[in-house]
Amino acid sequence: MDKKQSMMNILSDKDISSLFKKLIFILIVFNVTALFILFSIKSNTYLFIMADYLIMGLLMIYLVYKYFVKQDKIINNASKQIQSYINGNQNARINCNYEGSIYKLFHEINSIVSILNANAKNEEKSKVFLKNTISDISHQLKTPIASLNIYNGIIQGEADGLDTIQEFSNLSEKELDRIENLVQNLLKITKLDAGTLAFEKNPENLSDIMYSIENDFSYRASSEDKSLTFTGDDMEILCDKSWLIEALENIIKNSFDHTKSGNSINVEWRKLPTIIQIVIKDNGSGIHPQDLHHIFKRFYRSRFSKDTQGIGLGLPLAKSIIEEHNGTIEVDSSLGHYTKFTINFSIPTKL
Repeated sequence: MDKKQSMMNILSDKDISSLFKKLIFILIVFNVTALFILFSIKSNTYLFIMADYLIMGLLMIYLVYKYFVKQDKIINNASKQIQSYINGNQNARINCNYEGSIYKLFHEINSIVSILNANAKNEEKSKVFLKNTISDISHQLKTPIASLNIYNGIIQGEADGLDTIQEFSNLSEKELDRIENLVQNLLKITKLDAGTLAFEKNPENLSDIMYSIENDFSYRASSEDKSLTFTGDDMEILCDKSWLIEALENIIKNSFDHTKSGNSINVEWRKLPTIIQIVIKDNGSGIHPQDLHHIFKRFYRSRFSKDTQGIGLGLPLAKSIIEEHNGTIEVDSSLGHYTKFTINFSIPTKL
């Protein structure tokens, strides 16, 4: 920064500018007075001039003194506000409504305080989230572990009953699968949150992806007597194929979990001018209006739902994956009639 710019910054301070104006005014007035004495008064001229300059000097010293007293007061007030913030008052701020270097410094200090407050709030939210997550995980693990203990006790007590052992061994396997599913989904969501997953996005044929998903669910649809249809045109989508399949299968699994025998699940996709749209709709139990705004929250379990096996991670995981693909997901439902998930992916603009 050159000297001219430094001087401009100094003079932009309201107090310094006012001080300079007063000092210049005093210099002009007293120098004019000295000239008047020099040319108008013949006797004791030098005595009058000395008195004139003495008074001028005293006035200038007084003004400089007042300036530094005021600056000291400003700095002390700033120091009190900083000490107040250190003592826990997060609303403490330094008055910085004027221009000048010192007020610029105060403004930067206020900015740092705001950033520290924001970081503190985020840290508090993280602690609450961690606490709730640990509580939710404990709750989710408690039921299958308790079931495993019961099944193990029954198996030990029925050493000679092979049918009973087989039955409860199968039940134990289901509970172990449930625990594994919980742990795997938690790991996936944690990696997504931490940003440690690198999505390998490539142009993929969406129809091929959809028909692969259809094959994955065809046996379940047949065994549960549910209609499963996939319809759409051939088109390319930029995605990480395995992760997109994970997201879509979680949503379709949710549809299976909330439909009965004889219900239908329809999956359609189409290309619009600026987006690729995927719609997954079923005519199952629907979602209660009070739950619609919460279904993408982790571990959320509706008090209206009869599902006791779900862990509440499938839809949040699907949403996170879709958003990592620059997509959006919305849900519409009528209780007892249908649930419809609409997913939109932006089509990259070709430069």
